[in-house]
Amino acid sequence: MRLRNKPWAEEMITDHPEVIVPNPEDFKGNWQAVFGNDNPLHIEVGTGKGQFVTGMALQNPNINYIGIELYDSVIVCALEKIIEAKSPANLRLLKVNGADLNKYFEKNDVDRVYLNFSDPWPKTRHAKRRLTHGGFLKLYESILVDNGEIHFKTDNRGLFEYSLMSMSEYGMLLKYVSLDLHANMPEDNVMTEYEEKFSAKGQPIYRLESQFLTN
Repeated sequence: MRLRNKPWAEEMITDHPEVIVPNPEDFKGNWQAVFGNDNPLHIEVGTGKGQFVTGMALQNPNINYIGIELYDSVIVCALEKIIEAKSPANLRLLKVNGADLNKYFEKNDVDRVYLNFSDPWPKTRHAKRRLTHGGFLKLYESILVDNGEIHFKTDNRGLFEYSLMSMSEYGMLLKYVSLDLHANMPEDNVMTEYEEKFSAKGQPIYRLESQFLTN
């Protein structure tokens, strides 16, 4: 993905600490202090322009949401969307690398992880970069509650098949698998920007829900 430089992005990020948490490492193990409640916490890794996480926060006011995005020029798009939605109290953003989640969350901090339209990294030598690789699954497990879940969407069949295999080999329970989500779309489905784009072209959207199992 080619990112367009936005020289004003850094200043805008700094001006909105009420949305983009400036020192997230300070709240590791205590995200209740940020939200002012102990509601479940769901995070989206790679939140992009923020349509999904904003829609979920508006739809589910009794769940707290955090969108994870690294790039200034992308996260400001999510910030603008959140401001336009009048900054739901149950939604925050972190400008951090998704590979470093355990710097900001500890075991039992998170109830669910969303992965939406992640980079497929199609070359075999790049497999470890895929967000459903076993290394990342171990990372998610280290911050999730027992029996925590991953919900995953993609338009890329190769990545979907890889993810099914990766999660199965890790010992996760596949609770839900759809090879064409929009053929029988749930009423509560919140679409991402990519989902709208690809489904409008008639491309199938693949989705799964998986759960870590405690011994």
